[in-house]
Amino acid sequence: MNPDGSIRVAHFSDLHYGSKNLAEADRCFGDAIDQAIALRAQTAVISGDATDHAMDLHAPAAVRLAAQIRRLADHCPVLMLQGTYSHEPPGTLAIFRLLGGRYGVHVADRIEQVGLTFDGRWNASDRWRFDTLPPNLLALFSCVPTVNKAVVASTVGAAAAAPAVGEQLSELLQGFAPAHRAARAAGVPSLGVSHGTVFGCLSEHGVPMAGFDHEFTTGALFAAETQAFLLGHIHRHQAWRRDGPAGRQCIAYPGSIGRFHHGEEGDKGFLLWQVGADGAYCTLHTTPARRTIDICFEGRPDLDTLRETIARQNLVGAFVRVRWTVAEEDRHEVDRAAIGQVLADAAEVKLEGRIVPVQRTRASGIAQLHSLADKVRAWAELTACRPEPLLACLDQLSSTTAEDIAATVLAAATATPIDGGDSSWGAAVCVKTDTGT
Repeated sequence: MNPDGSIRVAHFSDLHYGSKNLAEADRCFGDAIDQAIALRAQTAVISGDATDHAMDLHAPAAVRLAAQIRRLADHCPVLMLQGTYSHEPPGTLAIFRLLGGRYGVHVADRIEQVGLTFDGRWNASDRWRFDTLPPNLLALFSCVPTVNKAVVASTVGAAAAAPAVGEQLSELLQGFAPAHRAARAAGVPSLGVSHGTVFGCLSEHGVPMAGFDHEFTTGALFAAETQAFLLGHIHRHQAWRRDGPAGRQCIAYPGSIGRFHHGEEGDKGFLLWQVGADGAYCTLHTTPARRTIDICFEGRPDLDTLRETIARQNLVGAFVRVRWTVAEEDRHEVDRAAIGQVLADAAEVKLEGRIVPVQRTRASGIAQLHSLADKVRAWAELTACRPEPLLACLDQLSSTTAEDIAATVLAAATATPIDGGDSSWGAAVCVKTDTGT
């Protein structure tokens, strides 16, 4: 503990180790560990989604993640929280309990409280919270892993599952408050750790997360009366603060450790927390996340414009996405190979074309008209076409045999007039082709 009774906590989240993200995740997490060690972090928390999907133990991503966690555990005690089940299937984190190291790795895969002692050991509650605080506490952590909404839905029904999760979590957090008040009275910092979405937070793409299926509100999190609440799941760093009876409280996401998708806003990194019994604050420390560049065209990509754009930016090592929107008939006019040559200096190029389908215009009520001529007039009025050539064509179709029509077309093609040089049918063919009728 520091002289003022506070503790320094390195807070990482959403590492997303996997085959696709390995280079980005390992470079950024490795750099973050180096910084945390240099900043003399006294404990480390990973608040969920350490992995991106289920992995075999012999997978390179699993080996690299285990090596980095072991390196971190050689410096300070580590707490790992269960994240989203699709990223971390239940049981994924169990292996990290066995890593060894100078300090232990505690895996919080159930609702519980965990005490960190002065000698660097983890002391977990037998039930969901401590009845009385254990002795020799350096800090108290209240852990709420990802909630299995399917279990809630099977109990209360799918329609009521979303609000039920929020209500139950709110009651749970209030239930932790007496232990946190006792810790504050004893001069022990208290911290909450969870993985989920706060109503009103911003996604990494700048989209407000507003809906009934989100787990937390800031009011419910503050009601737990911890000085710090360490969250995971949202890939954008953001924080909320409040001064009140519980002291200076702070809730924060560190965001993802790296930039795993195009269009993500803000810096990437980890948080260094300074948490005392009467207040907390955090600072974002950035990691060398990759650069992403989006170049968008309304229409076909113009290579000259593309060259001018990249001339103003350094593409070496950047991940570039080019997007365009074209009509269906122009989809084959986009030269993907030429775009790739222009962006040859980029680390990766992603091409995304949006095809606008041809919309066929239909005349409302046309089926109720009795004559074909009336239907042609209605269609022509809707499409702003002249109906006369079409009606002339229709008259010839109704009064001329197929053999005579074929002979007239062939005669027009060879410039030999038939029946005194009447070429009106040849003109009607051109109009017919142009209008698609």
